[in-house]
Amino acid sequence: RNSTASNVGSSVLVPSVQELAKQPLSAIPDRYLRPELEGDAVAHGGGDQVLEIPVIDMQRLVSEESMNSEIHKLDFACKEWGFFQLVNHGVNLRLLEKVKAELEELFKLPMEEKKKLWQCPGNVEGFGQAFVVSEGQKLDWCDLFNMLTHPLHLRNPRLFPNLPLPLR
Repeated sequence: RNSTASNVGSSVLVPSVQELAKQPLSAIPDRYLRPELEGDAVAHGGGDQVLEIPVIDMQRLVSEESMNSEIHKLDFACKEWGFFQLVNHGVNLRLLEKVKAELEELFKLPMEEKKKLWQCPGNVEGFGQAFVVSEGQKLDWCDLFNMLTHPLHLRNPRLFPNLPLPLR
């Protein structure tokens, strides 16, 4: 076990959803069924209410005049939604598109290659799902890839040599 893993959490290993989806399943395994989440909360939103994903403006977040109101929006987005869209962040659009394309290729790798990048027991980095704490826990119908790059002292070099070169 990586000694820094305790600083970022741990996870029980779970099977690859992409590999499960390739099998001739007659039904979704119970562990992935979430009846409490049935229905599309965003689409239904309670009547005619239109729900919009929170948008956080990085320029407003660093500006003295608008910082407080943008921090309140960020706080709300984190607490109520768990995610947000960040705009005016200054990252080159071509770079973002290139990283997105490289990550899509990472998920298309054959399982033998992905195994080199799979999570280790007690860690959340690599392919798998984060923060699975028990064998009976309900799972999301997805595979994730998680890798810490900052702060440097938490970076785990185990994954880097196995990443495809353009992404590395």
